[in-house]
Amino acid sequence: MRPPQPPPALSPAGQPLASFADRFLAYLIDYAVLFCVTLVLALPAVVILFFSIAPDLLEVQPDGTPVEPDFMDFFVPLLLIELGLFLVLLVLSYVYYVEMLLRSGQTLGKRAMKIKVVPLDPDAKLTRGAAAKRWLVSYVATSFLPGLIYVDGLWQLWDKPYQQCLHDKFAGTVVVKVPA
Repeated sequence: MRPPQPPPALSPAGQPLASFADRFLAYLIDYAVLFCVTLVLALPAVVILFFSIAPDLLEVQPDGTPVEPDFMDFFVPLLLIELGLFLVLLVLSYVYYVEMLLRSGQTLGKRAMKIKVVPLDPDAKLTRGAAAKRWLVSYVATSFLPGLIYVDGLWQLWDKPYQQCLHDKFAGTVVVKVPA
């Protein structure tokens, strides 16, 4: 005889909560989407930079010794491209994570895994402010504070009763399974 299974964890609205595996796979899918976008944007910028500075890097003096490149001619354009890409990707991640959540409560990864972000309060609607708070903790703060990404993602394993990550707690949201 098998021991009885505990009932599934439920949100305040009575919906079953998303599992750690579903949330992790959704995160990986979302990460892959943004990685591909980053690659498409960064590759042309790096190629243009390389071809604009390569002649200076390969320049040699009449005696055959390489000419040392000027710091300003090499690193400043590189840093400007990095800063530009950083700002563009920051805006794209905001649009992807905040505006998509605002429309349907789902990103592409969450849609694929059939999970959804909803407010903790069953009578409330997901707001741009709540979605932005999730994004700020989940994707901005974890980028600058070493180790926070692990603490944030694993928090749901011991959080009771709603299995919230830190970004969910900060925004007042939970992640639930979408009915099939």
